Amino acid sequence: MDLQQVWADTPAARDRCFLHSAGSSLMPAPVFEAMLEYLRLEQRVGGYAAAEREQHRLDAVYDSLAALLNADRDEIALVENATVGWQMAFYAFDWQPGDRIVTGQSEYAANYVAFLQVAQRYGVVIDVAPNDAFGAIDPDALRAMIKARTRLIAITWIPTNGGLTNPAAAIGKVARQAGIPYLVDACQAVGQMPIDVAALGCDMLTGSGRKFLRGPRGTGFLYVRRGLLQHLEPAMIDHFAAPWTSKGGYTLRPDARRFETWENNYAARLGLGAAVDYARAIGLDAIETRCRMLAHRLRERLRTLGNVTVLDLGRDPCAIVSFIIRDYPVAAALADTAAAGIVIGASPPASTRLDSDARGLGYILRASPHYFNSDADVDRLIDFCAGSRRAL
Repeated sequence: MDLQQVWADTPAARDRCFLHSAGSSLMPAPVFEAMLEYLRLEQRVGGYAAAEREQHRLDAVYDSLAALLNADRDEIALVENATVGWQMAFYAFDWQPGDRIVTGQSEYAANYVAFLQVAQRYGVVIDVAPNDAFGAIDPDALRAMIKARTRLIAITWIPTNGGLTNPAAAIGKVARQAGIPYLVDACQAVGQMPIDVAALGCDMLTGSGRKFLRGPRGTGFLYVRRGLLQHLEPAMIDHFAAPWTSKGGYTLRPDARRFETWENNYAARLGLGAAVDYARAIGLDAIETRCRMLAHRLRERLRTLGNVTVLDLGRDPCAIVSFIIRDYPVAAALADTAAAGIVIGASPPASTRLDSDARGLGYILRASPHYFNSDADVDRLIDFCAGSRRAL
C-alpha cells in the first residue's frame, strides 16, 4: 500500500485525527473529483444530456461493484442507501402468517424494526439465534432453530458496534444446506475487507457507500443472486423497474435493476464507482490487514487504561472499537475529543437493542480507524483517554 499516495489523496486526514469511518468516512480525492466533474457537466449541459454523455461511465459502476463482490453485473442494483436496498429485498418476500425469520442478537435496528413490522402485520415469527462463547452468532445453534416455516435467514455481518465479525460464510453453509434464502447486511464490511458473495453463500447482500468504502453519502447497493431474482417482486415499482408493456400489464426487468427507480443522483453514483475502483486498486486484503492492525493497537492499549472499558466481542475483532470511559458521559467525551481534533462516534443502545439489553449497555463510544490513519492517530486517542483519567 502506497501510504504517501493515500495521504495525498486524503488531505483532511492531515488536519485532524479522523477515526469515524464506521459512521461516514473521508472521501479520497478521486471520488470527490469524479462527482465534481459530473456536476460541472450537468451545470453546462443539463441533467439529461450529462447522463447521456456519461452513460458508459455510469454503466461501469455496475461492473466495478460486480468485481468487488465476485458477482455478475445483472445481479447488482444501485440504490439511495443500504437501508433502501435491504428493504427492497426484505419486503419483496410474500410474508404469510407463521413464516419465520432467523436473525442474530446483534442485528441492526433498521433491520429489526422491519422484522417487528412484518411480525405485527402478518404474524411472522422472529427467531434470534444464540451467540457462541465469544459473542458471535453460533452457526450450529442457528441450524437447530430452522423449522419448516423458516423463510429467511438475515444477519448483520459486522454489527454497528462491538467490534464483532459474525461468521457469515459458516451461516451461508447452513442456509444453503437448508435451502433457505440468506440476506446479509454488509454495511460495515464493504470497504473494510474482501467480500465474495459466492464464498459467503448469500442470496442477497447490501452495502453502503459512505462508510469504509469511502464513497459519498446517499449511495448504496443491493446484490441479489440470479437464481433467486426471478422469485422476488419488489413491494414498490415504477416504470423503470417494470416497464408498462400493455394497457393492463407491466413486465418486471429480468435483472436486479427491478429494485431501482428511474430517477437517481448520477454524480453520487459516479462517486460510488470511483470509491469502489479506488479500494480495489489498493487491494481489499491489504486494507483489511492494515485496518485490523490499527484497531488492534487501539483496542489493546485502551485495555491497559484503568478508566476505560473495551466492549468488543468475537475471536478476531474488526476495525470498530467500542468502549466507555469511566465517569465520563459520552456526550462530554465526544465534545472534548472534537475540541482536541479527534473525530470519533457514539452508538446508542437502540442501535442494537437485543445486544445492548443483554449486556446492560448504554451509550458507548465508537472509534473506527481506517487504512489512511497512522499509528500517531491511534495514539492521540489513547493519550486523550489516559489524560481524561488524570483529569478525573
